[in-house]
Amino acid sequence: MGNEINVLLVDDNKNSITVLNDFLSKQPRIKVVGLCEDGQQCLEFINNNHVDVVILDMIMPKLDGIGVLEKSQYMNLGNRPSFFILSSLRNESMIAKACELGARYYMIKPYDSELLYSRIVQLFDEKKASLEPDKGYGAKSFTSLDEKITSVFLMVGIPAHIKGFHYLREGVRLVMEDSSYINKITKELYPEIAKRFETTPSKVERAIRHAIEVAWNRGKIENINHVFGYQIYGKNDKPTNGEFIALMADRLSMQKV
Repeated sequence: MGNEINVLLVDDNKNSITVLNDFLSKQPRIKVVGLCEDGQQCLEFINNNHVDVVILDMIMPKLDGIGVLEKSQYMNLGNRPSFFILSSLRNESMIAKACELGARYYMIKPYDSELLYSRIVQLFDEKKASLEPDKGYGAKSFTSLDEKITSVFLMVGIPAHIKGFHYLREGVRLVMEDSSYINKITKELYPEIAKRFETTPSKVERAIRHAIEVAWNRGKIENINHVFGYQIYGKNDKPTNGEFIALMADRLSMQKV
């Protein structure tokens, strides 16, 4: 697997797919290998061509995004592509279903083009690293860090369509990469997240707070305590942003192979 990323675009909206194709075709490492307007074409294409990343809309004729994710699991593919959902659909249950079926990322339209590009590269590089031998002990786990964080967030009731979900995921990832961030939440962590999403640190802080409050208001405290491994919170005991990020990062670090 080289560094060039073969990308397939799947969307029945001709204007959307043209704009996306024009943008991605100009980016380093990206090679747009095909354009499909329905899910059936998508399955036929990935069955006959090498594709690293599929940018997939959810609502399409003949076969929708969920159908593509379901059927692709049973295809005899030597290297199943990473599926990146790019859709205007904000239905929470549909987002959760897509993630359960293996979607590696879900981004709501309208989207930030530069962020989309960076996520495609990140997905590819994480998968490439996961398939490389690890000190002679076999292949690394295929499940990426993004997948683990997404799975946990959905379990505890944080919906994938809100901004705080994405800010929290970035925060947890950053703390797992550099634990010193947890002691510099306001001065360094929020500004770094804000920089990556082209927003302000104060908006990052508020959005993360909102995401945590949504989880608590949904009453999924048992799931939250299950993730952390012990009874730490009650319905009226919400953690601070920093506590939540630190606990998530710690728990996920313990699960790493």
